[in-house]
Amino acid sequence: MLTQNKRLVGILLAAAFLLMIPLIAMQFENTGFDWELNDFVIMGALLFGTGLVCELVLRNVKKLEYRLLVCGAVLLVLFLTWAELAVGIFGTPFAGS
Repeated sequence: MLTQNKRLVGILLAAAFLLMIPLIAMQFENTGFDWELNDFVIMGALLFGTGLVCELVLRNVKKLEYRLLVCGAVLLVLFLTWAELAVGIFGTPFAGS
């Protein structure tokens, strides 16, 4: 049980670390990061949600092949959602500018 909690804390810390990158980069000029509060909230929800879903899969799915397949699918959805929000690869109304 203790190992699972360490993994969960690691996932949450990794997501927080990834959110710190644009936050720190915004302090410098001409870095290309022009995020607002809602951008941080949405990306935080995507990262934390993906981490929690992968943790749920790791705790409940027993076969390694199924774990890899489901976590890979979850990560693919994360990357496609991220790309759509950033540049609008599918042209939905949620697309970035």
